[in-house]
Amino acid sequence: MIFGKIEYLNLLPFHVFMKRYTKGSAAKMGMEYKKNVPAKINSAFHKRHVNAAFISSISAKNSQYVGLGIVAKKEVQSVLVIPSKINKIDIESASSNVLAKILQQQGEVIIGDKALRYALKHDDYIDLAKLWNERYKLPFVFALLCYHTDKRYYKKIEQMFLKQEIKIPSYILKKSAKKTGICEKEILNYLKLISYKLDAKTALGLKKFYKLSSEVSL
Repeated sequence: MIFGKIEYLNLLPFHVFMKRYTKGSAAKMGMEYKKNVPAKINSAFHKRHVNAAFISSISAKNSQYVGLGIVAKKEVQSVLVIPSKINKIDIESASSNVLAKILQQQGEVIIGDKALRYALKHDDYIDLAKLWNERYKLPFVFALLCYHTDKRYYKKIEQMFLKQEIKIPSYILKKSAKKTGICEKEILNYLKLISYKLDAKTALGLKKFYKLSSEVSL
């Protein structure tokens, strides 16, 4: 079983959970990880090079998914547009590039840890999740946990993950801080902006995104 792994900070709690969930189990022995950025993982999933992954919502429209996603209720700090006269997409992204078009924001799209680093040092940016919420009063769903087979297995992961309070071990925090250049305190503050449960309101946000994305030229 191959799981597509995106090593952005927004999925750090999930990766900690999975490490514990599969510890010493047959699932761990049979689980392999394919690491890459969202756009590459999207492609690998649709080519069936991975069995499951958090797939960008724009790319997951016709895929099977469980009740887990990467959700911003309001601001997110890691999906930004830096205003400029020249539009530039982020090649690591899929949903965020479309979101920038929907919200008619001109400039450079940046996502992930590099965007968070930028947001912590500058204020000349547009937080796309915040702007989406201000405009439509809905959360924004950036990704969905999609799968090809073994629905029961991923439903169990969903249920177990959502019922636990995931605490990030200090050694993992330190390692993540060193890797990303973002201090431990800021990582924890950032994770407070991320939700993972797909509820009725996030479903409305997702439906709105799909409707509006069909109306813009991609």
